[in-house]
Amino acid sequence: MFANLLIILASSLVVIALFRRLKLPPVLGYLCVGLLVGPTALDWINDSPDLPDLAELGVVFLLFSLGLEFSLPKMLKLRRVVFGLGSLQVLCCAIALGGLLYGFGMSFSGAFLLGAGLALSSTAIVSKELTSLGEIFSRHGQNAIGVLLFQDVVAVLLLTLVPVFAGSSDQAWYWALPVTLGKTVILFFGLLFASRFLLPRLFHEVAASRSAELFVLLALVIVLLTAWLTHLLGLSPALGAFLAGMLLGESHYRHQIEADIRPFRDILLGLFFVSIGMLIDLQLFVHHGLLILGLTVALMLIKGAVVAILVKLRGSDGETAWRSGLALAQGGEFCFALMAQMQLNSLIPPDFAAYLLAATFCSMLLTPLLLRAAPKIAARLHRQSYEEAELEEITAQSAELHDHVVMCGYGRVGQSIGRFLSREHKDFVALDYDPDRIQEAAKAHSSVHYGDARRGDLLRAVGLDRARLLVIAVDNTEVAMSVLKEARLITLEVPILVRTRDDSQLADLKAAGATEVVPELLESSLMLASHALVMLGLPEKTVQRRVDEVRHNRYHLLEGCFESTDSRDAATSRENE
Repeated sequence: MFANLLIILASSLVVIALFRRLKLPPVLGYLCVGLLVGPTALDWINDSPDLPDLAELGVVFLLFSLGLEFSLPKMLKLRRVVFGLGSLQVLCCAIALGGLLYGFGMSFSGAFLLGAGLALSSTAIVSKELTSLGEIFSRHGQNAIGVLLFQDVVAVLLLTLVPVFAGSSDQAWYWALPVTLGKTVILFFGLLFASRFLLPRLFHEVAASRSAELFVLLALVIVLLTAWLTHLLGLSPALGAFLAGMLLGESHYRHQIEADIRPFRDILLGLFFVSIGMLIDLQLFVHHGLLILGLTVALMLIKGAVVAILVKLRGSDGETAWRSGLALAQGGEFCFALMAQMQLNSLIPPDFAAYLLAATFCSMLLTPLLLRAAPKIAARLHRQSYEEAELEEITAQSAELHDHVVMCGYGRVGQSIGRFLSREHKDFVALDYDPDRIQEAAKAHSSVHYGDARRGDLLRAVGLDRARLLVIAVDNTEVAMSVLKEARLITLEVPILVRTRDDSQLADLKAAGATEVVPELLESSLMLASHALVMLGLPEKTVQRRVDEVRHNRYHLLEGCFESTDSRDAATSRENE
């Protein structure tokens, strides 16, 4: 066990560092580590019964963190997505995929079960990537999370149906369904009671002790205890962890809990992805690569198209529909457990299962890249009247604006800038892709629009070529870089002011065309330093001259500060403010 962990962590250290240099998602690195150290490649890892359980804890911690973001009021708003879109997605994809499997010669019961299993997507990959990209609260992000939550309940039900369909269980399917749903309801209300009456008192007592160790221990105990209780009920531990996080999402201690469990979550989640990669036989790609490629494309096209059509029929715009489809187009980690159970019960031929497992793995491998390319893919796929009408409306509202300010990102920073501009009677147009934020902001300002600022047609619609200034106020440097490059394709004359969390990519942003880059951490350092010097007795004019010198020299005195891993991870995982 310890040797296996050492090999996995050491290999991950090298591969993830390489992937970061290549600007590739870390998830791909962990999956590739699993492929390399697995039994069909280098065969460095021995069979260990504890490793899968340890890896599953990564998903448990991830879902708990995600639950902290989606508090109960937010989930109540998503109930139509969870139960409406979620049930339709599973049903339609199961029918389409199950029909194909039945046509290839599988039994009806086996085709239905496997089709439903393939209809489920990867909660771990989609949740992690949407969080990293700051899109968890976008329209397509909320669609994806809502559907994934419903899929977690269905996953447990499908596992209970395997012995039923194989004839080795005394329980009929029409009893298994209400029993599983009943357990979920009992779990929810039990956790609701604990979160309302028990946990607040515990956290208050621990916080009053001012012991960081006790707080971390309490957070870990809550996550593990919830997962254990859910497992005892025969449900998914990850689902229980999400419910616990969701009910704690309204707590005053939410941010501290999230910060405490983040190191455990990231490391254990990496182990989970490595364990997924170890299940794949590399020899299949050598001998049956074209077949696996065809199955991968077919799986992703069917699932992506079904989700996009369903989202569109529910009244969303085309871009949201296609991006929701791209987010849920892959197979999920649950398929690996389902196919293993089906093989044990002789419901699926072993060779056929191996091909489908390889195709599912490939779809998961492609998902981080697809999510990063989703804005451009969706823009090319979607050329329908709704988007054109939306662009025409924004263009019409911005037609008379000249020498105005275009603002990308309308979070706390963007809103503060907007208030200053309004006070000075300066016109501005803002773009943001948080639907709730836009809905509230639009009540006060008609110049705030929903949209992804990385789209060139939107930047043209708000009159970037006639603007006096472009302010990129998003709290995600990768998104800021994409907006910057797209803006420079439209105009080279308009000055661009970019807000960043730190100075790690200051030179890259300047090289890409930013006129000025303002790192928040450096500005806060300047403010603290200036106050410290004044409090030490230096004249205010002298202090102001020193600060002006640093700003004039482009922060040379403060650039290159050593950065902690926690702060860097927090910056990359923080959503678009």
